[in-house]
Amino acid sequence: MITFLSAIVLLIIGYFTYGKFVERVFGVKEERATPAYVNADGIDYVPMSTKKNSLIQLLNIAGTGPIFGPIMGALYGPVAFIWIVVGCIFAGAVHDYLTGMISIRNRGAHLPELATKFLGKAMKHVVNAFAVLLLLLVGTVFVSTPASLLHVLMNGKVALGILIAVIFIYYILATLLPVDKIIGRLYPYFGAILVISALGVGIGLIVKGAPIPELSFSNFHPDNLPIFPLIFFTITCGALSGFHATQTPIISRTTKSEKQGRKIFYGMMIAEGIIAMIWAAAAMSLFDGYNGLGDLLAAGGPGAIVSEVSTLMLGAVGGTLAVLGVVVLPITSGDTAFRSARMIIAEYLNIAQKKFSSRLWIALPLFAISIVLTQIDFNLLWRYFSWANQATAVIALFVGAMYLYIARKNYWISLVPGTFMLCMVITYILNAPIGFRLPMDIAWYGGFIGTAILVVLFFRTAKKARANQIPLEEDISDYNKVA
Repeated sequence: MITFLSAIVLLIIGYFTYGKFVERVFGVKEERATPAYVNADGIDYVPMSTKKNSLIQLLNIAGTGPIFGPIMGALYGPVAFIWIVVGCIFAGAVHDYLTGMISIRNRGAHLPELATKFLGKAMKHVVNAFAVLLLLLVGTVFVSTPASLLHVLMNGKVALGILIAVIFIYYILATLLPVDKIIGRLYPYFGAILVISALGVGIGLIVKGAPIPELSFSNFHPDNLPIFPLIFFTITCGALSGFHATQTPIISRTTKSEKQGRKIFYGMMIAEGIIAMIWAAAAMSLFDGYNGLGDLLAAGGPGAIVSEVSTLMLGAVGGTLAVLGVVVLPITSGDTAFRSARMIIAEYLNIAQKKFSSRLWIALPLFAISIVLTQIDFNLLWRYFSWANQATAVIALFVGAMYLYIARKNYWISLVPGTFMLCMVITYILNAPIGFRLPMDIAWYGGFIGTAILVVLFFRTAKKARANQIPLEEDISDYNKVA
């Protein structure tokens, strides 16, 4: 278990070292009032404690990503551990921290508004459409997966359609009601279930001496699918996920102090990485090799792996609780996905959200579209979600790089992972069946050329933005005077 335990230790060390470095580069202003106070409205801008914000952030960003993704990524073998550790510390946590903190400095703005401000007005409509599409896909996927898990857990005694309807009703309430009425009250309990179930599986692996494979760069995938670039679209939420950029503004609007940002944004991404490590290790070690894992995935999908692992590690009762923890994950990301979509559309159309009716007429069409999307094949939805997810992450990393460039700070911490993933995103869509279906060698050439062109455009735009002295943060001097 040397690789497994070392990887978890590295993730924790990364929080206390690289996390502090990123915080120092950004430059925290403890005395600056946050949007929770400056823009307080009792609906979305509501001050909440660091503990509550951290648990909500973890549940918002987690979904089934750090479980289902690593389980499918485990087919590649221990190389998956490398991407989880390196991706989480140097890409995912940086992505989450910068998007969260830049949002705090800009009235709790969502990614489309930030992209418009820092990457140019031409990005406004593109990123808005992209973000809403991603959130609709997330919300739809995270209706189907928990409903399916509950259906299996109940041995089919409750119809799948009824479970989907119940989850949709919950999503509607969580989307429309003030953030502290449902999300703020229920999430701490959901968070406890999530943490306990993940720790239970992790401790079970150690106590029972599960044969977790040691570090290897070999590709063990039974179908011999290429590691590059596919692993970056298989394991997303446990390493890097653009979905997180749509979720952090929810908490940037409830954070009391900028000093809490590293724990809430960087720290919770590290926690998600640890969860991903545990499930990847369990999938690699418990099913008689990668062919056995592949057969079980083909027969029952990642949900079957979750059920098997939970029962093997924790017994019947503990296993049921662990599965419930996994059920909670997508539900607590699905509700905030729809909530984020509602807020993004409201910002785009400049519609205040104080009135219930204003929230209602934006939210209902979103749910109507999502109901239609549930009729589409889940695997197809998941593939489009994975690509859109990482493309959104690239946009968010370039927003972070632009902010730091204008501020004359170390922008490489965001630009390097952003450039790497940009190449992967272009290469993947050029080669993938859901994309242009080009041969892999041509796709790689296209990826490198496209990346080079876009990076050159980034620097040209950045130099103009710095020369024009684009304001990096919202002016809150009037609030300070009143206070």
